[in-house]
Amino acid sequence: MNLKDYIATIPDFPQEGILFRDITPLMAEGEAFKEACGQMVAYAKKIGAQVVAGPESRGFIFGCPVAYDLKIGFVPVRKPNKLPRKTISYKYDLEYGSNELHMHADAIKPGKKVLIIDDLLATGGTVEATIKMVEELGGEVVGCAFLIELEGLGGREKLSGYDVYTLMKY
Repeated sequence: MNLKDYIATIPDFPQEGILFRDITPLMAEGEAFKEACGQMVAYAKKIGAQVVAGPESRGFIFGCPVAYDLKIGFVPVRKPNKLPRKTISYKYDLEYGSNELHMHADAIKPGKKVLIIDDLLATGGTVEATIKMVEELGGEVVGCAFLIELEGLGGREKLSGYDVYTLMKY
C-alpha cells in the first residue's frame, strides 16, 4: 500500500509559503491507518520499546494505537496548562514559530526504553523537546517514529545519535 496516496498537500497553510501535508485522509481510510500504525508497531517491537511518548496532538493519534497494540503505556506530551499534576517542560522552535511542551514529572520511570511517535518530522524541535524531557526523567530514547519526514529542514540532523524511523519522505 502506498501511504502517500492518502496524504493531501495543502499550499499556503497555515501561512503563505508552507506546503502542509494533511494526514486526515489517511486517518479516515481504515486500512491505510491500520497499515501506518502496524508499521510503527513492528518498529517498536524491533527496538524493544517499553513505553510510547507522543506530543500533542497528532502524536496521540499514532502513539496511542501503537501502545495499545503492544500492551505498553502511553505518555502524553502536552502544551502548557493541559496536564493536572506537577510537570517538567522544554521550550523549542517550530518550522514557523515556537512552542513549549510539558510532561508529567513522574511519567517516565528511570531506565524505561521509550519510543517517541509523532506524525511529522520537520525541523525536529518538537521531538527534541520530548527527548530532553524523557532523558531528564531517566528514560532511554530507543527510537523516534514518524509518519512523514520533510527532508531538507534539518530534523534528522537534529536527531543524530537517535534511531529515526519514517514511513514516508517528502
